[in-house]
Amino acid sequence: MTINATAPLLLAFYVAVADARGVPRAKLGGTVQNDVLKEYIARGTYIYPPAPSLRLITDVFEFTASDVPQWNSISVSGYHMREAGATAVQEIAFTLANGLAYLDAARARGLDVERIARRMSFFFNAHNHLFEEVAKFRAARKLWAELLAERFGVRDLEAMKLRFHTQTAGSMLTAQQPLNNVVRVALQGLAAVLGGTQSLHTNSYDEALGLPGADAARLALRTQQVIAHESGVTDAADPLAGSYWVEALTAELETRARELMARVDATGGMLAAIASGWVQAQIHEAAYRWQREVEAGERVIVGVNRFAEAEPAAAQPFKPDPRVERERAAFLAAWRSQRDAGACGAALARLARGARGSENLMPLILDALTARATLGEVCDSLRSEFGVYKPGAGA
Repeated sequence: MTINATAPLLLAFYVAVADARGVPRAKLGGTVQNDVLKEYIARGTYIYPPAPSLRLITDVFEFTASDVPQWNSISVSGYHMREAGATAVQEIAFTLANGLAYLDAARARGLDVERIARRMSFFFNAHNHLFEEVAKFRAARKLWAELLAERFGVRDLEAMKLRFHTQTAGSMLTAQQPLNNVVRVALQGLAAVLGGTQSLHTNSYDEALGLPGADAARLALRTQQVIAHESGVTDAADPLAGSYWVEALTAELETRARELMARVDATGGMLAAIASGWVQAQIHEAAYRWQREVEAGERVIVGVNRFAEAEPAAAQPFKPDPRVERERAAFLAAWRSQRDAGACGAALARLARGARGSENLMPLILDALTARATLGEVCDSLRSEFGVYKPGAGA
Protein backbone atom coordinates (compact mmCIF):
# COMPACT_ATOMS: atom_id res chain seq x y z
CA MET A 1 0.00 0.00 0.00
CA THR A 2 1.70 3.19 -1.19
CA ILE A 3 0.31 5.27 1.67
CA ASN A 4 2.02 7.30 4.35
CA ALA A 5 0.19 9.78 6.56
CA THR A 6 -2.81 7.42 6.72
CA ALA A 7 -0.82 4.16 6.71
CA PRO A 8 -1.95 3.17 10.24
CA LEU A 9 -5.57 3.53 9.14
CA LEU A 10 -5.19 1.52 5.95
CA LEU A 11 -3.50 -1.26 7.89
CA ALA A 12 -6.27 -1.10 10.51
CA PHE A 13 -8.94 -1.35 7.79
CA TYR A 14 -7.22 -4.45 6.45
CA VAL A 15 -6.98 -6.02 9.90
CA ALA A 16 -10.63 -5.17 10.63
CA VAL A 17 -11.77 -6.99 7.48
CA ALA A 18 -9.60 -9.99 8.39
CA ASP A 19 -11.05 -10.03 11.92
CA ALA A 20 -14.60 -9.89 10.53
CA ARG A 21 -13.89 -12.82 8.22
CA GLY A 22 -12.17 -14.91 10.85
CA VAL A 23 -8.72 -14.72 9.25
CA PRO A 24 -5.96 -14.91 11.90
CA ARG A 25 -3.88 -11.77 12.04
CA ALA A 26 -0.71 -13.87 12.12
CA LYS A 27 -1.49 -15.06 8.59
CA LEU A 28 -1.80 -11.58 7.07
CA GLY A 29 0.99 -10.45 4.76
CA GLY A 30 1.58 -7.19 2.95
CA THR A 31 3.39 -3.86 3.08
CA VAL A 32 2.52 -0.31 4.04
CA GLN A 33 4.89 2.37 2.80
CA ASN A 34 4.36 4.24 6.08
CA ASP A 35 7.32 6.57 5.33
CA VAL A 36 6.19 10.05 6.22
CA LEU A 37 9.60 11.72 6.55
CA LYS A 38 10.04 11.81 2.79
CA GLU A 39 6.66 13.54 2.55
CA TYR A 40 8.09 16.58 4.35
CA ILE A 41 11.13 16.43 2.08
CA ALA A 42 9.69 15.92 -1.36
CA ARG A 43 6.08 14.83 -1.82
CA GLY A 44 3.85 16.88 0.46
CA THR A 45 1.12 14.38 1.44
CA TYR A 46 1.64 14.80 5.17
CA ILE A 47 -1.00 15.66 7.78
CA TYR A 48 0.55 15.93 11.24
CA PRO A 49 3.89 17.41 12.35
CA PRO A 50 6.96 15.13 12.24
CA ALA A 51 7.05 14.12 15.92
CA PRO A 52 3.49 12.70 16.15
CA SER A 53 3.88 11.23 12.67
CA LEU A 54 6.97 9.38 13.85
CA ARG A 55 5.00 8.19 16.87
CA LEU A 56 2.33 6.72 14.59
CA ILE A 57 4.97 4.97 12.48
CA THR A 58 6.48 3.45 15.61
CA ASP A 59 3.01 2.42 16.76
CA VAL A 60 2.69 0.46 13.51
CA PHE A 61 6.09 -1.18 14.16
CA GLU A 62 4.99 -2.27 17.62
CA PHE A 63 1.52 -3.40 16.56
CA THR A 64 2.69 -5.46 13.60
CA ALA A 65 5.49 -7.06 15.61
CA SER A 66 2.97 -8.29 18.18
CA ASP A 67 -0.21 -8.84 16.13
CA VAL A 68 0.68 -9.04 12.41
CA PRO A 69 4.21 -10.52 12.39
CA GLN A 70 4.36 -11.24 8.65
CA TRP A 71 3.52 -7.64 7.72
CA ASN A 72 6.23 -5.35 6.30
CA SER A 73 5.72 -2.35 8.56
CA ILE A 74 7.57 0.25 6.47
CA SER A 75 8.94 0.76 2.97
CA VAL A 76 11.45 3.62 3.11
CA SER A 77 11.24 5.56 -0.13
CA GLY A 78 14.00 7.40 -1.93
CA TYR A 79 11.96 7.37 -5.14
CA HIS A 80 10.06 10.57 -4.47
CA MET A 81 13.18 12.48 -3.45
CA ARG A 82 14.83 11.48 -6.74
CA GLU A 83 11.69 12.55 -8.61
CA ALA A 84 11.98 15.94 -6.89
CA GLY A 85 15.50 16.35 -8.27
CA ALA A 86 17.83 14.59 -5.82
CA THR A 87 21.10 13.22 -7.11
CA ALA A 88 22.07 9.55 -6.81
CA VAL A 89 24.21 10.39 -3.76
CA GLN A 90 21.35 12.29 -2.13
CA GLU A 91 18.92 9.47 -2.86
CA ILE A 92 21.17 6.99 -1.05
CA ALA A 93 22.05 9.26 1.87
CA PHE A 94 18.64 10.71 2.65
CA THR A 95 16.81 7.41 2.18
CA LEU A 96 19.12 5.50 4.48
CA ALA A 97 19.15 8.40 6.97
CA ASN A 98 15.34 8.20 7.10
CA GLY A 99 15.62 4.45 7.68
CA LEU A 100 18.02 5.03 10.57
CA ALA A 101 15.65 7.63 12.06
CA TYR A 102 12.86 5.06 12.08
CA LEU A 103 15.06 2.46 13.75
CA ASP A 104 16.19 5.05 16.32
CA ALA A 105 12.52 5.66 17.14
CA ALA A 106 11.93 1.91 17.44
CA ARG A 107 14.90 1.54 19.79
CA ALA A 108 13.69 4.47 21.92
CA ARG A 109 10.34 2.67 22.23
CA GLY A 110 12.16 -0.41 23.50
CA LEU A 111 11.42 -2.50 20.42
CA ASP A 112 13.70 -5.20 19.02
CA VAL A 113 15.61 -3.34 16.29
CA GLU A 114 16.67 -6.54 14.51
CA ARG A 115 13.07 -7.72 14.34
CA ILE A 116 11.90 -4.37 12.95
CA ALA A 117 14.76 -4.29 10.43
CA ARG A 118 13.82 -7.73 9.12
CA ARG A 119 10.39 -6.34 8.15
CA MET A 120 11.72 -3.13 6.55
CA SER A 121 11.93 -2.66 2.82
CA PHE A 122 13.05 0.19 0.58
CA PHE A 123 11.80 1.85 -2.60
CA PHE A 124 14.27 3.37 -5.05
CA ASN A 125 14.23 5.21 -8.36
CA ALA A 126 15.90 3.88 -11.52
CA HIS A 127 17.25 6.95 -13.30
CA ASN A 128 18.91 7.51 -16.67
CA HIS A 129 22.63 6.82 -16.18
CA LEU A 130 22.84 3.05 -16.46
CA PHE A 131 26.15 2.50 -14.67
CA GLU A 132 25.66 5.14 -11.98
CA GLU A 133 22.31 3.56 -11.12
CA VAL A 134 23.79 0.05 -10.89
CA ALA A 135 26.50 1.44 -8.63
CA LYS A 136 23.90 3.32 -6.57
CA PHE A 137 21.98 0.17 -5.75
CA ARG A 138 25.17 -1.73 -4.94
CA ALA A 139 26.44 1.09 -2.71
CA ALA A 140 23.11 1.36 -0.88
CA ARG A 141 23.04 -2.38 -0.16
CA LYS A 142 26.58 -2.35 1.23
CA LEU A 143 26.14 0.86 3.20
CA TRP A 144 22.87 -0.20 4.85
CA ALA A 145 24.40 -3.42 6.16
CA GLU A 146 27.41 -1.52 7.52
CA LEU A 147 25.25 1.15 9.18
CA LEU A 148 23.06 -1.40 10.94
CA ALA A 149 26.14 -3.08 12.36
CA GLU A 150 27.82 0.20 13.34
CA ARG A 151 24.86 2.02 14.86
CA PHE A 152 22.69 -0.75 16.24
CA GLY A 153 25.03 -3.70 16.63
CA VAL A 154 22.88 -5.77 14.26
CA ARG A 155 24.48 -9.09 13.32
CA ASP A 156 21.50 -10.98 11.91
CA LEU A 157 22.12 -11.35 8.16
CA GLU A 158 18.40 -11.22 7.28
CA ALA A 159 18.00 -7.96 9.19
CA MET A 160 21.04 -6.47 7.42
CA LYS A 161 19.68 -7.09 3.93
CA LEU A 162 18.51 -4.08 1.93
CA ARG A 163 15.34 -5.47 0.36
CA PHE A 164 14.10 -3.01 -2.23
CA HIS A 165 11.54 -2.31 -4.92
CA THR A 166 12.45 -0.11 -7.87
CA GLN A 167 10.35 2.02 -10.17
CA THR A 168 11.67 3.59 -13.34
CA ALA A 169 11.95 7.38 -13.28
CA GLY A 170 8.66 9.11 -13.99
CA SER A 171 10.39 12.49 -14.04
CA MET A 172 12.56 11.35 -16.96
CA LEU A 173 9.58 10.53 -19.19
CA THR A 174 9.09 13.15 -21.89
CA ALA A 175 5.87 14.31 -23.51
CA GLN A 176 7.93 15.06 -26.63
CA GLN A 177 8.55 11.98 -28.79
CA PRO A 178 6.99 9.72 -26.15
CA LEU A 179 8.07 6.50 -27.88
CA ASN A 180 11.62 7.37 -26.82
CA ASN A 181 10.43 6.57 -23.30
CA VAL A 182 10.25 2.89 -24.25
CA VAL A 183 14.04 2.85 -24.54
CA ARG A 184 14.52 4.93 -21.39
CA VAL A 185 12.33 2.59 -19.34
CA ALA A 186 14.11 -0.51 -20.67
CA LEU A 187 17.53 0.87 -19.72
CA GLN A 188 16.32 2.02 -16.30
CA GLY A 189 14.70 -1.35 -15.62
CA LEU A 190 17.89 -3.12 -16.70
CA ALA A 191 19.92 -0.99 -14.28
CA ALA A 192 17.61 -1.94 -11.42
CA VAL A 193 17.98 -5.66 -12.13
CA LEU A 194 21.73 -5.38 -12.55
CA GLY A 195 21.81 -3.57 -9.20
CA GLY A 196 19.93 -6.33 -7.38
CA THR A 197 16.32 -5.18 -7.08
CA GLN A 198 13.81 -7.71 -5.74
CA SER A 199 10.77 -6.03 -7.31
CA LEU A 200 10.33 -3.78 -10.33
CA HIS A 201 7.78 -1.36 -11.78
CA THR A 202 8.34 -0.22 -15.36
CA ASN A 203 6.50 2.96 -16.35
CA SER A 204 4.38 3.19 -19.49
CA TYR A 205 5.78 5.34 -22.26
CA ASP A 206 2.73 7.66 -22.38
CA GLU A 207 2.61 8.59 -18.67
CA ALA A 208 3.97 12.07 -19.35
CA LEU A 209 0.71 12.70 -21.21
CA GLY A 210 -1.78 11.13 -18.80
CA LEU A 211 -2.87 7.82 -17.33
CA PRO A 212 -1.37 4.97 -19.37
CA GLY A 213 -3.31 3.37 -22.19
CA ALA A 214 -3.80 -0.39 -22.40
CA ASP A 215 -1.21 -0.90 -25.15
CA ALA A 216 1.38 1.20 -23.32
CA ALA A 217 0.79 -0.65 -20.05
CA ARG A 218 1.15 -4.00 -21.81
CA LEU A 219 4.42 -2.90 -23.41
CA ALA A 220 5.73 -1.84 -19.99
CA LEU A 221 4.98 -5.36 -18.73
CA ARG A 222 6.62 -6.95 -21.77
CA THR A 223 9.71 -4.81 -21.12
CA GLN A 224 10.12 -6.48 -17.73
CA GLN A 225 9.52 -9.90 -19.23
CA VAL A 226 12.16 -9.41 -21.94
CA ILE A 227 14.68 -8.32 -19.30
CA ALA A 228 13.78 -11.29 -17.09
CA HIS A 229 13.63 -14.03 -19.71
CA GLU A 230 15.75 -12.95 -22.68
CA SER A 231 18.59 -10.72 -21.49
CA GLY A 232 20.45 -13.18 -19.25
CA VAL A 233 20.93 -10.61 -16.48
CA THR A 234 19.16 -12.82 -13.95
CA ASP A 235 21.74 -15.59 -14.36
CA ALA A 236 24.01 -14.01 -11.73
CA ALA A 237 23.27 -12.22 -8.48
CA ASP A 238 25.64 -9.32 -9.20
CA PRO A 239 26.50 -9.48 -12.93
CA LEU A 240 28.76 -6.41 -13.01
CA ALA A 241 30.81 -7.28 -9.91
CA GLY A 242 34.48 -6.87 -10.72
CA SER A 243 33.96 -4.27 -13.43
CA TYR A 244 36.57 -1.61 -12.75
CA TRP A 245 34.23 1.26 -13.52
CA VAL A 246 31.22 -0.13 -11.63
CA GLU A 247 33.33 -0.99 -8.59
CA ALA A 248 34.93 2.47 -8.65
CA LEU A 249 31.54 4.17 -8.99
CA THR A 250 30.13 2.03 -6.16
CA ALA A 251 32.97 3.01 -3.84
CA GLU A 252 32.68 6.69 -4.81
CA LEU A 253 28.92 6.80 -4.22
CA GLU A 254 29.25 5.04 -0.87
CA THR A 255 31.94 7.48 0.26
CA ARG A 256 29.99 10.54 -0.83
CA ALA A 257 26.75 9.22 0.72
CA ARG A 258 28.54 8.64 4.03
CA GLU A 259 29.87 12.19 3.92
CA LEU A 260 26.38 13.57 3.27
CA MET A 261 24.93 11.47 6.08
CA ALA A 262 27.60 12.88 8.40
CA ARG A 263 26.33 16.36 7.50
CA VAL A 264 22.80 15.22 8.40
CA ASP A 265 24.09 13.98 11.76
CA ALA A 266 25.83 17.31 12.29
CA THR A 267 22.51 19.14 11.95
CA GLY A 268 21.03 17.00 14.73
CA GLY A 269 19.68 14.09 12.68
CA MET A 270 17.04 13.72 10.03
CA LEU A 271 14.15 15.22 12.00
CA ALA A 272 16.14 18.37 12.70
CA ALA A 273 17.48 18.53 9.14
CA ILE A 274 13.95 18.30 7.74
CA ALA A 275 12.48 20.78 10.23
CA SER A 276 15.15 23.36 9.32
CA GLY A 277 14.59 22.85 5.59
CA TRP A 278 18.22 21.83 5.05
CA VAL A 279 17.44 18.54 3.30
CA GLN A 280 14.83 20.16 1.07
CA ALA A 281 17.32 22.91 0.12
CA GLN A 282 19.92 20.34 -0.93
CA ILE A 283 17.43 18.67 -3.28
CA HIS A 284 16.13 21.99 -4.64
CA GLU A 285 19.68 23.06 -5.50
CA ALA A 286 20.34 19.76 -7.28
CA ALA A 287 17.09 20.04 -9.25
CA TYR A 288 17.96 23.61 -10.25
CA ARG A 289 21.41 22.57 -11.46
CA TRP A 290 19.90 19.76 -13.56
CA GLN A 291 17.36 22.08 -15.17
CA ARG A 292 20.00 24.70 -15.93
CA GLU A 293 22.17 22.05 -17.60
CA VAL A 294 19.22 20.92 -19.73
CA GLU A 295 18.33 24.47 -20.74
CA ALA A 296 21.96 25.23 -21.60
CA GLY A 297 22.24 22.06 -23.67
CA GLU A 298 24.97 20.69 -21.42
CA ARG A 299 22.76 17.71 -20.53
CA VAL A 300 21.15 16.10 -23.56
CA ILE A 301 17.51 15.00 -23.43
CA VAL A 302 16.77 13.31 -26.74
CA GLY A 303 13.75 14.79 -28.46
CA VAL A 304 13.66 17.76 -26.09
CA ASN A 305 16.84 19.83 -26.36
CA ARG A 306 18.44 17.78 -29.15
CA PHE A 307 17.05 15.76 -32.08
CA ALA A 308 13.71 17.50 -31.66
CA GLU A 309 11.12 17.34 -34.43
CA ALA A 310 7.75 18.90 -35.21
CA GLU A 311 5.08 16.71 -33.65
CA PRO A 312 1.29 16.45 -33.62
CA ALA A 313 -0.55 17.77 -30.59
CA ALA A 314 -0.38 15.61 -27.48
CA ALA A 315 -3.31 13.40 -26.55
CA GLN A 316 -6.00 14.88 -24.34
CA PRO A 317 -5.33 14.28 -20.63
CA PHE A 318 -7.47 11.81 -18.71
CA LYS A 319 -10.62 13.25 -17.14
CA PRO A 320 -12.34 11.38 -14.31
CA ASP A 321 -16.02 10.55 -14.61
CA PRO A 322 -17.91 12.94 -12.25
CA ARG A 323 -20.43 10.17 -11.52
CA VAL A 324 -17.77 8.38 -9.46
CA GLU A 325 -17.62 11.29 -6.97
CA ARG A 326 -21.42 11.41 -6.68
CA GLU A 327 -21.66 7.64 -6.15
CA ARG A 328 -19.01 7.66 -3.42
CA ALA A 329 -20.65 10.61 -1.65
CA ALA A 330 -23.96 8.73 -1.62
CA PHE A 331 -22.26 5.61 -0.30
CA LEU A 332 -20.60 7.60 2.51
CA ALA A 333 -23.88 9.26 3.50
CA ALA A 334 -25.58 5.87 3.71
CA TRP A 335 -22.66 4.46 5.72
CA ARG A 336 -22.97 7.22 8.31
CA SER A 337 -26.76 6.97 8.55
CA GLN A 338 -26.66 3.22 9.24
CA ARG A 339 -24.12 3.20 12.06
CA ASP A 340 -24.49 3.59 15.82
CA ALA A 341 -23.56 7.28 16.07
CA GLY A 342 -23.08 7.13 19.84
CA ALA A 343 -20.67 4.19 19.72
CA CYS A 344 -18.74 5.79 16.85
CA GLY A 345 -18.45 9.12 18.67
CA ALA A 346 -17.29 7.41 21.86
CA ALA A 347 -14.60 5.47 19.98
CA LEU A 348 -13.33 8.67 18.35
CA ALA A 349 -13.26 10.41 21.73
CA ARG A 350 -11.21 7.54 23.19
CA LEU A 351 -8.78 7.89 20.29
CA ALA A 352 -8.38 11.63 20.94
CA ARG A 353 -7.66 10.94 24.63
CA GLY A 354 -5.13 8.31 23.63
CA ALA A 355 -3.40 10.78 21.34
CA ARG A 356 -2.93 13.11 24.32
CA GLY A 357 -1.05 10.31 26.12
CA SER A 358 1.64 7.90 25.01
CA GLU A 359 -0.17 4.59 24.46
CA ASN A 360 -0.04 2.75 21.14
CA LEU A 361 -2.80 4.22 19.00
CA MET A 362 -3.27 1.28 16.63
CA PRO A 363 -5.82 -0.58 18.83
CA LEU A 364 -7.77 2.67 19.32
CA ILE A 365 -7.74 3.39 15.59
CA LEU A 366 -8.93 -0.16 14.95
CA ASP A 367 -11.74 0.27 17.50
CA ALA A 368 -12.86 3.51 15.84
CA LEU A 369 -12.93 1.96 12.38
CA THR A 370 -14.77 -1.09 13.68
CA ALA A 371 -17.36 1.34 15.11
CA ARG A 372 -17.74 2.54 11.48
CA ALA A 373 -15.84 5.80 11.78
CA THR A 374 -14.54 7.02 8.41
CA LEU A 375 -10.93 7.58 7.54
CA GLY A 376 -11.52 11.34 7.54
CA GLU A 377 -13.13 11.28 10.96
CA VAL A 378 -10.23 9.33 12.46
CA CYS A 379 -7.77 11.80 10.91
CA ASP A 380 -9.80 14.71 12.28
CA SER A 381 -9.72 13.16 15.75
CA LEU A 382 -5.93 12.96 15.57
CA ARG A 383 -5.68 16.44 14.05
CA SER A 384 -7.50 17.82 17.08
CA GLU A 385 -4.59 16.69 19.27
CA PHE A 386 -1.57 16.68 16.95
CA GLY A 387 -2.34 19.71 14.81
CA VAL A 388 -1.42 20.04 11.16
CA TYR A 389 2.12 20.40 9.82
CA LYS A 390 3.05 23.72 8.32
CA PRO A 391 6.48 23.94 6.63
CA GLY A 392 8.91 25.98 8.69
CA ALA A 393 6.95 25.40 11.90
CA GLY A 394 9.38 22.78 13.24
CA ALA A 395 8.65 19.29 14.61
